[in-house]
Amino acid sequence: MHLKFLSLLAASVMLAACGTIQDDDASTLGGGAAVAEAQAQAPQAVTEAPQIAVTTPAGTRPGTEEDLRLNVGDRVFFDFNQSTLKPEARGQIQRWAAWMNQYPHIRTTIEGHCDARGTREYNLALGERRSNSALEYLVSLGVSPNRISIISYGKERPAVLGAGDGVWAQNRRAVLRLN
Repeated sequence: MHLKFLSLLAASVMLAACGTIQDDDASTLGGGAAVAEAQAQAPQAVTEAPQIAVTTPAGTRPGTEEDLRLNVGDRVFFDFNQSTLKPEARGQIQRWAAWMNQYPHIRTTIEGHCDARGTREYNLALGERRSNSALEYLVSLGVSPNRISIISYGKERPAVLGAGDGVWAQNRRAVLRLN
């Protein structure tokens, strides 16, 4: 009997928490009088249900570089001395294509990066091959090549400083940036 009562009370609290409206919000939602009346008739324990915080960063606007970075992902990674896209990189670039198709006015640059090993010249060429691989796959997914440029930074702009396999793996990348 107690278990049924507690289950019913918990379900009521959860439903009420989903439907709780602040007084400030009642006028913006329409039907302000009906909402206020429903709140007045609700049991006291229900109106004191905790509110759940929204985790979306404040100020993130759709179609911005921050939106791309936080909600889609802006980089793909490569194996040592490789410019071939791995399956997970292909999946990420598919998400880029879907995002870019939502915002057809946006122009982008794909940056190619390398780890600290190798000569400057070799890494600039490898970074260009990496950005080209990402570009070619993005275009194959229907994104206009006129919206995308590429650049190679080689090993000049590491994402992570230091040495070792973990650091180098984070620096072997292509990054999508908005122009």
